[in-house]
Amino acid sequence: MHNIEDLTVRVERLLLRHEELQRTNALLRQDLMAVTQERDSLKTRLSAARSRIDTLINKLPLPSSPSSPSAPSTPNTNADNSSNNSSTIKGSIHGSATGKTPA
Repeated sequence: MHNIEDLTVRVERLLLRHEELQRTNALLRQDLMAVTQERDSLKTRLSAARSRIDTLINKLPLPSSPSSPSAPSTPNTNADNSSNNSSTIKGSIHGSATGKTPA
């Protein structure tokens, strides 16, 4: 007789725990949906920002060559590297946005 009462109490506790876990699960699913929507929104915003940055980088003027009238009269020691400025900027921006370092 004592075993049946103990079993009844245990089953009732299990049922209460089951209901509690179901409520917790429903709340966690709601949180997951909200976080997923926020993540998707942030991904969209990041993509748009990258596109705007790429557009701005492409609008940057190319460095002037030493033979142009606006060039300084002294030779530029970095002239050999100046043609790579735009690609370096692009690589460093994309690398920092993706967490990768440029090659």
